[in-house]
Amino acid sequence: MTPRSDAEFEAERIGSPSRARRVDLRRTLYSFRHAGRGFAWAFTSQANLRVHFVAAAVVMVSAVVLRFSVIELVALVLCFSIVIAAELFNTTLEVLIDYAWPERHPMIGRAKDVAAAAVLVAAVGTAVVGVLLFARHLFFHLS
Repeated sequence: MTPRSDAEFEAERIGSPSRARRVDLRRTLYSFRHAGRGFAWAFTSQANLRVHFVAAAVVMVSAVVLRFSVIELVALVLCFSIVIAAELFNTTLEVLIDYAWPERHPMIGRAKDVAAAAVLVAAVGTAVVGVLLFARHLFFHLS
């Protein structure tokens, strides 16, 4: 049985083979709407996410000015994507934890700290890549 309406589609079991086989552009675009709404909320409510975006924009403009190669630009974009994705996962974890356990608990705090540490590791790795790439270009331009 193929559902004809959104209600029938939603009533279908998520893992059902018939649901998985069907490609519906309208529903796919609708899922992007959910993702956009989540991203917009995170961007407006999370200062650290905005800081990452500003840093990424400044670095990318600087990289273009210094005429980075395409592969160097790709490396920077991948690094920024990893940091931003880590920040979004961290935000997701914090929101879920705050909802499920509104009271303070040492293990909850530890879980949040570890998630924040994951963002820090991604950001430090990105900074190292940036320093290595920029050092090469700045050394070339200064000599």
